[in-house]
Amino acid sequence: MVVRIKTEIPGPNSREITDKSSEYEAKAVKRQFPVIWARARGVTVEDVDGNRYLDFTSGILVANIGHSHPGHIAKIQEQAGKYLNCYNFVNPWRVKLAEKLVGLTSAGLNKVFIATTGAEAVEFAVKAAKYYTGRHEIISFYGGYHGKTYGAESLNGKASSRTGFGPAMPGVIFSPYPNCYRCDFEREYPACELFCFKFLQRKVETESSRNIAALIIEPFQGGAGQIMPPPVFVQKLAEWCAANKVVFIMDETQTSFGRTGRMFAFEHFGVEPDLVVAGKGISGGIPITALIGRDRIMDNLPAGSLSSTHGGNPIACCAAVTSIEIIEEEGLLNNSEQMGQYLLEKGRKLCKESGIIGDFRGIGLMAGVEIVRDKETKNPAPDLAKQIVNECIKKGLLLIQPIGFYGNVIRMAPPLVIRREEIDEALAIFAEAVSQMSSRI
Repeated sequence: MVVRIKTEIPGPNSREITDKSSEYEAKAVKRQFPVIWARARGVTVEDVDGNRYLDFTSGILVANIGHSHPGHIAKIQEQAGKYLNCYNFVNPWRVKLAEKLVGLTSAGLNKVFIATTGAEAVEFAVKAAKYYTGRHEIISFYGGYHGKTYGAESLNGKASSRTGFGPAMPGVIFSPYPNCYRCDFEREYPACELFCFKFLQRKVETESSRNIAALIIEPFQGGAGQIMPPPVFVQKLAEWCAANKVVFIMDETQTSFGRTGRMFAFEHFGVEPDLVVAGKGISGGIPITALIGRDRIMDNLPAGSLSSTHGGNPIACCAAVTSIEIIEEEGLLNNSEQMGQYLLEKGRKLCKESGIIGDFRGIGLMAGVEIVRDKETKNPAPDLAKQIVNECIKKGLLLIQPIGFYGNVIRMAPPLVIRREEIDEALAIFAEAVSQMSSRI
């Protein structure tokens, strides 16, 4: 057993630090349930009150190799003893990371730019596409999440992320993302014959000024509720982009580096994007992202047009190279695929047994549990989802607060080192919390 709860949750030390956070930190800071981490190793987290939890957040899809991997920490410490920053002077780790990333993708994706955050890399991708094509319009999707800086936020397919901040970046055309559990057109796949793709074509015909530079899509929408489209939809998008000379951008900030059982999620679709944004799981916890793309697009940009003070930082690049090597050497892609399948099988069994779990979906170690009031109507139950998350945390299973358009989807994303017995322990806690909430309806 991993879980060990010694105090009420949150404990006294967690409450004290949370109170100080409220006093000194900006209200804009998003706060999860007030559990204050003290240390973490593998799939376990211990808080400042000595309580031990199973982590099913991975620090929001970051700790793919598990928390505080000894080999990872040792390499970071070694580099920290040499130098911390050299701005954009070339350093060996940056070159090694670029070479590694090119080797992980396909022959067509052969140039890399290292950045710091996902939103930054997304904006760089958009800039590269606009400069290359000489056009300015971008196609994005309902429910998409690409970051919180101005340009990236303008691509987000949910109004709440843009509300109150004035006009968004012009030239963005939104189209429905294929959510087959909650179809925007109330149709069923495959009988729908991908009506959402036909609708996209119609939107372009009516809303575009024929200046489309790029199409950006997440291969698996996380923030919208853990949604994966039918592979044929993504394949049709790739074909459409190629036919219309539109840059095809895959935002893999959440899905790369083994999260879906492959190094990159686009591998599941048999497509080859023009630009790939990769982040979160790339380094195991040190802030770094990468834009990987075709040389005809990347080398078209003038020198200095993409720049980041901490981009290519030697410690961050060292952490990324080491993290990728650990994923490869320890077989974490295979473990992600196998344990993800095990999680999905057990989760779907729980779904059949529960009256409030409408859907249990996922790929690799990236699952979403949709909580509803009624399985027939699919009426979202955000209040129940939040209560389930809070109960799980009190019982020792760390989850983030519910996500999705309606705030009723619970994300499960443990580190890729998770084992069967740890999944069993986590789902036992989850099932108990779901049972408690079911009895309250």
